[in-house]
Amino acid sequence: MSDIPADLKYLETHQWARIEGDGTATVGITDFAQEQLGDVVYIGLPEEGDSVRGGEEAGVAESVKSASDVFSPVSGEVVAINEVLEEEPEKVNEDPYGEGWLFRVKLSDEGELDSLLDDAAYAELLAEQD
Repeated sequence: MSDIPADLKYLETHQWARIEGDGTATVGITDFAQEQLGDVVYIGLPEEGDSVRGGEEAGVAESVKSASDVFSPVSGEVVAINEVLEEEPEKVNEDPYGEGWLFRVKLSDEGELDSLLDDAAYAELLAEQD
């Protein structure tokens, strides 16, 4: 079973958001998503200052076997990207909820967090996909 941290919010497309106290969210892909992708060899990220919209494409993850769009769970301005992934994209596989984070967003609409899945709902989604 994939690791599903309880402190995150999830998108049905297997991205997560960790809500920080300063009105930002750190975004990444879930353990399930990195398992499905296999060995990640490239991560395409938005640029700092870009606007992203919740549920819309914000980047791409490429592995040795496939490529997958990365969707942002939240809307707002990108305030940081994980530059380590340029040289070490495998961090997404090794630590998807830690060092493998993708980007940070200054939230423009905290209300949209209510439409994201909590850990129990995300676990249920994964169980249905098995």
